[in-house]
Amino acid sequence: MDNLTHSLVGAVMAQTGLKRKTGLAMPALVIGANLPDVDAACFFWLEGTEHLGFRRGITHGPPALVLLPLILAGLLWAFDRWQAGRGKRPEGRVPVHFGWLYALSFLGCLSHPALDWLNVYGVRLLEPFSSQWFYGDTLFIIDLWLWALLSVTIWWSIRRERGGGNWTRPARIGSVLALLYIALNGAITWFDYNAGGKYRAPYPVQYISSPVPFYFWEREHIARLESGRWISSSWDGVAFGHGYSHSVSQQCVFPDLTEERKTNSQLDAFLFWSRAPFGESNRDGSLILRDARFYDPRARDRFALTLPDMKCMELVPD
Repeated sequence: MDNLTHSLVGAVMAQTGLKRKTGLAMPALVIGANLPDVDAACFFWLEGTEHLGFRRGITHGPPALVLLPLILAGLLWAFDRWQAGRGKRPEGRVPVHFGWLYALSFLGCLSHPALDWLNVYGVRLLEPFSSQWFYGDTLFIIDLWLWALLSVTIWWSIRRERGGGNWTRPARIGSVLALLYIALNGAITWFDYNAGGKYRAPYPVQYISSPVPFYFWEREHIARLESGRWISSSWDGVAFGHGYSHSVSQQCVFPDLTEERKTNSQLDAFLFWSRAPFGESNRDGSLILRDARFYDPRARDRFALTLPDMKCMELVPD
């Protein structure tokens, strides 16, 4: 999910009463909820599509979820001691307890891969023990409804707190509603997989039910046919009877790239990451690799790789 969602989730958890467990609990939860995304620093040393094969991996796996909270708790504890030593520690801050700081940092970090799992991008939950990708296909990566629900929850809770009322109750209600909203979206996806597009002609051999922006009750149907052609309800009107915005007119036969992967780090990273790879013809007839989950030729596409030395062999009609 996006970092605003991660931050809001951390803040809501703090407002349920956890922020009274120790001083600096709020930053422990909010920073912890974003901490696994430290892997974004890979953009400083990786090029092209290499970041696709690195993100949502090692910093989202079990060892990192133990070590990152420990580092965060240590830094926050040291910050509190630094402030106290200089007489700048706020008088209203409750005593800092390192055990609670670590527990809350851990809880914040744990929420991060749990949320990342909910979308079609996926996350490698078991790195470095396994590089398997896990996909929840439940929420779009930026969910405006979840933003609104969590924001109102925090506002309501803080307003109650300032007024001297029961400020934990709104946060707990909001947390339950957020979980119910996620469960509802999970049920919509489950239904689509088990009684929807997967069993609708032209009967795909691979199918992805992808949440869409804003319209949380809708799903983009992405499917691969026996011919190897990918179709989608959002960019191919023939696919499942939905409206379309654009189509892939020149899909290519997907070649065997086993040998090329050994010498091309960009290609290896792309194929390692891609869940729905397909080939499209470039203007000069060369091959462009794309992923059907993130196909939009009208926008600058970070999710594509051009292979200039390979020619597109167009797929025959289905």
